[in-house]
Amino acid sequence: MRILILGAGKMGSFFTDILSFQHETAVFDVNPHQLRFVYNTYRFTTLEEIKDFEPELVINAATVKYTLDAFRKVLPVLPKDCIISDIASVKTGLKKFYEESGFRYVSSHPMFGPTFASLSNLSSENAIIISEGDHLGKIFFKDLYQTLRLNIFEYTFDEHDETVAYSLSIPFVSTFVFAAVMKHQEAPGTTFKKHMAIAKGLLSEDDYLLQEILFNPRTPSQVENIRLELKNLLEIISTKDAEGMKQYLTKIREKIK
Repeated sequence: MRILILGAGKMGSFFTDILSFQHETAVFDVNPHQLRFVYNTYRFTTLEEIKDFEPELVINAATVKYTLDAFRKVLPVLPKDCIISDIASVKTGLKKFYEESGFRYVSSHPMFGPTFASLSNLSSENAIIISEGDHLGKIFFKDLYQTLRLNIFEYTFDEHDETVAYSLSIPFVSTFVFAAVMKHQEAPGTTFKKHMAIAKGLLSEDDYLLQEILFNPRTPSQVENIRLELKNLLEIISTKDAEGMKQYLTKIREKIK
């Protein structure tokens, strides 16, 4: 299969690496410097090269801010039977775009990134495939993710956004709060060092990606849950309520079993 990957960033390079030995692949990036880090693949910087390549599948790995722009740039030179796809963690506007594009499409979300995941061992990581897509496109990504030993879930666009609001916004906001109130320690404890590593990794992500995940319409209710839990915990701590603390710890231990 001829596969065109849009964007030569971390995830674009990752998908190129895993696909280029079984498929004819090409990477398109308007920044030629990004293409220095991709191998065993065609490296395109012009639309004419894409037109001549005639891809059968496009994987949009551009950063979230430029996902739709990248699609709009290449659609005019794609064959009409080409399947277009994205791997974005934020699906805002994509369903409407796909339905109006005239192309077959598939959308998925590998819920890991080079910042934290071990890309050589992904058996504990997850991927979501959007159910509202082309059948053959979904089969392609299902086979690919199974090869990577990912745990696969199938959700609608709406169900995906709800899941992301819960699974990403809660740890993101919790990490932001930790980073906002922390002070550097001369002799940090183990827990502090682990939290610090998470905070540094998260804050190295693209600002627009973090913004879009937190601006998900479903995020405020999750942040409100954090606020209520902090209020309850502060009350227990302020009153030195030993029995209340015991009950609180029992409750949260049950949740993480």
